[in-house]
Amino acid sequence: MKNTIKSIAILLVVISVSFSALAQEAKPVPSPPATATGKIKDATITIKYSSPAVKGRKIWGGLEKYDAVWRAGANDATTFETDKDIMIEGKNLPAGKYSFFLIPKESGKWTAIFNKEAKQWGAYKYQEAKDQLRVDVKTKALKETQERLVYKIGKKDFSLEWDKISVPVAVK
Repeated sequence: MKNTIKSIAILLVVISVSFSALAQEAKPVPSPPATATGKIKDATITIKYSSPAVKGRKIWGGLEKYDAVWRAGANDATTFETDKDIMIEGKNLPAGKYSFFLIPKESGKWTAIFNKEAKQWGAYKYQEAKDQLRVDVKTKALKETQERLVYKIGKKDFSLEWDKISVPVAVK
């Protein structure tokens, strides 16, 4: 009888833990992971990022400060990988995997950064000395709000779009 009660108690604990784990998995993720992959000429580009939402917040100059290095997504720093050497805004970027950061500006061009330290949490331990490449890029206004941050890879560029801003980066 004691073994039966003990077995039932263990079974109930296992079931309880299982349901708890399932309930945690069912919660929506505030900034879900996403990947953009595409080809520009003969190079395969892969961008991995976490995609936050606007949720009625002031993004530029609010949530994301001007003149500060930003991870260009949420959670881990965004990564940019190319399997071939490419030209970014006319400057060479060797094949490899990089952290991708932006420095938003209130006016004028933003700075796009490809940093050799690919695995980073946010921009907290970012070191300029590890930059492979920095380029200035012009932003474009979006006609409609892009609620969730997204990266798009086109034929001649890739872009980040979020809120009312598009940040295209030319690739050759």
